[in-house]
Parts: sequence; structure tokens; C-alpha cells
Amino acid sequence: MAGLKPGAPTPTALTVHGQSRVLEVAFSDGAVFRLPFELMRVLSPSAEVQGHGPGQETLQTGKRDVTLLGLEPVGHYAVKPTFSDGHDSGIFTWDYLYTLGAEQDRLWADYEARLQAAGRQRDDPMPVKGGHGCASH
Repeated sequence: MAGLKPGAPTPTALTVHGQSRVLEVAFSDGAVFRLPFELMRVLSPSAEVQGHGPGQETLQTGKRDVTLLGLEPVGHYAVKPTFSDGHDSGIFTWDYLYTLGAEQDRLWADYEARLQAAGRQRDDPMPVKGGHGCASH
């Protein structure tokens, strides 16, 4: 399994813990991270979540109880999870999974700050989508 960056750590094991809703990822440098499905879902690298450029992100809410229905390999560099809410367009590279694990505390704090700034709660339902004019979805 190769990473995108030369010399970057690569996964040696991926373990789905369905009951605790955590993906455990062990890396070649000895690091082991437990990534909550909720964190993976709200920070999915997909265009649906991240948008097509800075400032186009869609704040995700109501994902606390999301589960992982599937995890399919993408080449030798990533996995594509299918979440219980139907989201399946995020491709999580090894580098991105490592970043989620290594920076988990900061990423949670950033997410909570974005929720607060938007006047939203973590468990609020997602707003109903209106047409946003993006022809790529």
C-alpha cells in the first residue's frame, strides 16, 4: 500500500468497530488511530462536504449515530466508505486518514467552533437541500 507522498506512513491494518462506531487504523510508523465514524463523515473529503473551493464547505450536522456500511479499497492509496446516511463519495487517502488521526483533537475543536459560529448544534438535522446551481452533482 503506497501513500501519495513518498515516505509517508501507510496503513498496516484497518479494523471497523461497528458497535463503538470507530475505524481503527494502524500505520507503518507505529501510530494507531481510532477515528469515529462521525468525524470521518463530517470531514469527508468529498465535494458534497468540502465544496469545489474554499468557502464552499457544507457544515454537516446530525451525524453522531452514522455507521459504516462498507469500506472499499481505491487503488493502493485510499478507501471509500459507505455511510448509513447514504454518503459514499468521499475518497479517504492514507495521508488524509493519518491527518484525521494525528490532528483529531484540533479537527473536533474546529468543527465545534464552526457549529457555534453557524448557530447550529451537532445533532441538528441537516437542512433540506435547495438547488445550489452546481451541475456536477
